[in-house]
Amino acid sequence: MVSVMEFAELIKTPRVDGVVLHRPFMPTVEGTLCLTGHHLILSSRQDNTEELWLLHSNIDSIEKRFVGSLGSIIVKCKDLRVIQLDIPGMEECLNIASSIEALSTLDLVSLMYPFFYRPMFEVLEDGWNLFLPEDTFKDLESMTDEWRLSDVNKDFSVCPSYPPLVAVPKDIDDDTLRKLATFRHGGRFPVLSYYHKNNGMVMMRSGQPLTATNGRRCKEDEKLINATLRPGKRGYIIDTRTISVAQQAKARGGGFESEANYPQWRRIHKSIERANVLQESLIKLVEACNDQSHSMDRWLSKLEASSWQTHVKEILTTACLAAQCIDREGASVLVHGTEGTDSTLQVTSLAQIILDPSCRTIRGFQGLVEREWLQAGHPFQQRCAQSAFSNNKPRQEAPAFLLFLDCVWQILRQFPCSFEFSESFLVLLFEHAYASQFGTFLGNSAAERAKLSLPEKTVSLWSWVNRPQELEHLTNPLYEANSLVIWPSVAPQSLLLWEGVFLRWNRSSKCLDEAYEEMVHIIEYNKELQNRVNSLRRQLAQLETEDPLLQTP
Repeated sequence: MVSVMEFAELIKTPRVDGVVLHRPFMPTVEGTLCLTGHHLILSSRQDNTEELWLLHSNIDSIEKRFVGSLGSIIVKCKDLRVIQLDIPGMEECLNIASSIEALSTLDLVSLMYPFFYRPMFEVLEDGWNLFLPEDTFKDLESMTDEWRLSDVNKDFSVCPSYPPLVAVPKDIDDDTLRKLATFRHGGRFPVLSYYHKNNGMVMMRSGQPLTATNGRRCKEDEKLINATLRPGKRGYIIDTRTISVAQQAKARGGGFESEANYPQWRRIHKSIERANVLQESLIKLVEACNDQSHSMDRWLSKLEASSWQTHVKEILTTACLAAQCIDREGASVLVHGTEGTDSTLQVTSLAQIILDPSCRTIRGFQGLVEREWLQAGHPFQQRCAQSAFSNNKPRQEAPAFLLFLDCVWQILRQFPCSFEFSESFLVLLFEHAYASQFGTFLGNSAAERAKLSLPEKTVSLWSWVNRPQELEHLTNPLYEANSLVIWPSVAPQSLLLWEGVFLRWNRSSKCLDEAYEEMVHIIEYNKELQNRVNSLRRQLAQLETEDPLLQTP
């Protein structure tokens, strides 16, 4: 365990002069490198140079190279940036490298930067209080009285990965919930994820049922999910695993809902891959994007071998299926995979982007991430511990959240006027999920966040994002509120590589940035002209009422 005092002991050489920094598409900078407990800082006396402030928690891996007494450290970041530091002196270089390695792999959450960060801005509204389940439930109550908010999990004892409050069918009491929690993986009994106000259908999510090889059943479980069906209606169970993976799960005590015990439900199996496969896919994709060989065949074959776009397609297809069942079939849906904390959440959150226009606003999207990822128990700390460059063997890392953001970007690209936020917001969320000064993505569940007292001890990302000067950078200038359901194309030809993340540091964005500025300028000018036209119309109408001779025939 490292105490705060021992930060200093990990820093063998706190500062070195004459260090040269190489960054993609920026001029080379010479200056002083300083190491603090949480940052690697390079400051320079050169004019017009941007200082480097890099969080140690953003460092995925480093490489050392030596030519004579000049050492270089190549720093590979979780946001996929690669920078190089040329450090004069062999000993200094080795000391800096070992300090960076030690500081970037600290496991103790309470030593992470969000606990030390003090905001330099005024917090206008506290992001920790913005998306409380009881407030979200008030919206639901205004639409239906068939659900209730249960505090059966108030001490996190029924399900360690659920929040203290969950929405369940009104007729199901807490004792029933306690019983059926023992029948679902990790205690994740079916809870309400989304209510479709257009037709009153619902989407629920859960962990897999623990049917095992002997076909165990649970009357309480059957009662709960049947309570969500309308008379004479069928429901759909979307299992994010292939039938063979679901069959294999039985041998390990898991399984799926049998037709015999759930006769009113039709089960559909999809094939969203597990965590370790997705992490491998990310590593291969980033390697392909950084390959400088410039051979077309090699690039295309490496891109295909990564299977990243296949995963994007599979997740989007499953989300479209869930949305279709609800909106077009008028049926309720239950989504689960194995644990219910990864592929399940990708599907339930994307289905809401498709179905619910409010999730396409900046505030609504924050609420979606909060409800369907943070409060729903996606283990961010484990999943985002390493990115694509780490030399360590992956443990529980997986880019589940990044894949979700990629899918949202695909839909945003196909419906460029239907989203209030721009691509920048999605990139920002990717960065902060992996390394941040804010406490929002720390911990693996609501229980861990409560134990760490994050709302009291750290600042919420939303507190920063929701200030007018930040919102300005994240707003989509083309946005026009669209109250319809939007159906993205999932044809392979429609899905592109997300260059804004994967090629961000490999090519200059100068021309794209200039084009974007020009677009914003044209839109602003158009608004001015529109206001002028409206004003002239009002003046004309005024004149016509004053002088009858002017009245148009």
